[in-house]
Order: sequence, then C-alpha cells, then structure tokens
Amino acid sequence: MTTFTHQAFQNLWSMALRRTYKLTMRLAFFVCLLSDRMLAGMTMIQINDDAPAVIVASDQTQSAPIVIAHRGASGYLPEHTTEGVVLAHAMLADYIEQDVVLSKDGIPVVFHDLILDDLTDAASVLPDLRRADGRWHVMDFTLAELRTLTVTERRSPSRPWKDKGNRFPLESGRFRISTLAEHLQLIHGLNRTRPHQAGVYVELKGPAEHRAASLDISKAVLEVLTQHGYDSPDDHIYLQCFDEAEVLRLRTELKTPLRIIQLLSQPADAAKLKTIAEVADGIGVPLSHVVTGKNADSTPQVTELVRNAHANALQVHVWTFRTDALPGFAGTAAEYLEWLVVAAGVDGIFADQPDVVVDWRTARRQQVNGGNSFRLLKERGQEKSQ
Repeated sequence: MTTFTHQAFQNLWSMALRRTYKLTMRLAFFVCLLSDRMLAGMTMIQINDDAPAVIVASDQTQSAPIVIAHRGASGYLPEHTTEGVVLAHAMLADYIEQDVVLSKDGIPVVFHDLILDDLTDAASVLPDLRRADGRWHVMDFTLAELRTLTVTERRSPSRPWKDKGNRFPLESGRFRISTLAEHLQLIHGLNRTRPHQAGVYVELKGPAEHRAASLDISKAVLEVLTQHGYDSPDDHIYLQCFDEAEVLRLRTELKTPLRIIQLLSQPADAAKLKTIAEVADGIGVPLSHVVTGKNADSTPQVTELVRNAHANALQVHVWTFRTDALPGFAGTAAEYLEWLVVAAGVDGIFADQPDVVVDWRTARRQQVNGGNSFRLLKERGQEKSQ
C-alpha cells in the first residue's frame, strides 16, 4: 500500500483546486461571451456589485484591477527599500513587489538587478569585488557585505521619468538592502497593525545565472515563503518569472501550489497562451502589449491579448504605470487607466505611484454609487444607456 505524506496530500489537493478554478474561469468566460451576444441590444450590463471586476477574477478579495506597488512605492522612494514598502502599504496597494536575487551565501535579498552598479555605492565601498567585466554582481557578495552598501535612486540616465525631476534625490538618505524574509516580516507586521491587508508579489530573477553560480533561487525562495506561511493557492501571493523553463519547473519538479505569473517581453499568440495556461495562472506583459495607441476619434487602440488570455483562464497584469512617463498618446493618467482597465480589461497594474491607481479605482467605483463599474460584457469602456 502506498503511504501519502501530509505534504504530498497537500500538493495533490492544491493541484485539484487549481484545475477546478481554471475550469470554472473558462466556463465563466464563455457564459459571459454568450450573454454578450444574446444581449446585443444593450451596450453595458451591470453585474453583481460585489463580484470581482473582470471576467477572470484577479483576487477574490480585491476590486479589479489589483494594484501592485512596483518595487514598493518606487515613484517616491528608492526601489525595494523597506521605507518604500511602508509607504506602499500606507497607499493601500493590494500587492507589494519583491524582486529577488541570492547573495553569495545563498540568502534571498530583495533587489531588482543582478548587478549593484546602478543602485548602490559598491564601487567605492568594496572595489575589490569587481568582476573582469567591470561590474559588481550581487551573487559575488555575502549578505554581510551587501549590508554595508547604501541604496540610492537609479543613476542611469536612460529613464524617461528622470527628465521630470520629481524622483527621490540621487545619493540621498541611508537606505539598505534587505532580505526577502525581512520584507515579508515587515508586511506581516503592517497587516497586523493596520486595517489594510497587502499581499506580496515575488519575482525570481535570473534562474540561469544563479545556476551558473551553483545557486538555486527557486528552492531558496520557496523555502523562505513556506517558512512565512505561503503554501497555498489561496494565499495572498503571486510568483513571477520570465524564464519559461523555470516556471515549468516550479509547477512540476518543485510542485509549488502558489499562483504563478509568466512574464513575457514579446507578444503572445493564442497557441502560446494555451501552453502557458497549462502551468501558470496569468501573464505579466508591458502596457504596450494591451493598448497600442489612440484612434482618430480619440478611442484607444486595444489588442486582443486580454480577451485571448481570459479565454484561457489567464489573468493579465501589466507593467509599468508611471504618472511621470505616460505614453505620448495618453492625455492624462486617468484617461490611460480608463483605457487599460475599462477598454482593455486588464486584471492588475504594476505602478510606481500605486496611490494614483488606487485613488482612480476608488473614484471610478463611486461614479456608479459603489457598484462594480468595470465588469462590462458589452463593448468595454462605452457607458451608453440603451
């Protein structure tokens, strides 16, 4: 007789729940599509005010779109600092992002780049740790060494929002690199002391580069997440990664039950989305993959990506909304958000200024007296009465 461990049972149960959820979401999509065609005489239908805001529910406890604080409140403070986490929580972001890289001694630290040059003073503090390529790599530093560095706003000039001159001053303040465990503990503490409950949104950076350094970022991160209570698809967490092979490994070899977002830098066709849906719960894409421009009549040019993703029960989270770097065709932040959410139907938005998206979402709902103004079955964005 085969004996199942508690963990094995949990994995099987989580897989069953996930498959049931995806089947339910696919059924919901086609029911909504059928209703759309049957009710051709109507241009907008108001669904249950308390329901999730889009056909594929991003999170059963949140109003769509979910607002993800991009690297913390990075539009106001240096990215991935604990100070930025606190501000993002105060701004009522639904999720706070943590990009993760491993230190030389295998500790998951919250840092976006694999190199330290653009965001720290590594060149002056530990010049001898520079590689032959002339750069300072996170994986060459122990956690103790990383803690000696000061984090600053990005120095690289090739950032459109830098021209606005309203980001945190360079080389100012005493910000430090922190571990993933420390970020999780901080968010748990804030969730306990404040009425707002924020989730975490963890990206695994450079799995292949970590393997080349004999480090396993996925195992290390999953271990920390499990230690902090993240072990169920119902938990307030997303995992994200660009590496498709690693996403497959997360689901098959490592058998994580957590929700996974496949990050994409190139547009995906219907066949690609179907393949992704076998292992992931959603996709993360650039804003430009969803809204590409403005028509002569001032309506947005919207791609079929969201509709195709929803047909495969995939959520769509877009990056990165910045009030100081709006595309030229968008007149205002509010107009751009209207296009992304109401016209295109995205499920989540990464934002450097999460408060702007939260405030827009709140105001948008108040326009219909607290009703769910986003779940439209007929011609999203056109709020004409019959």
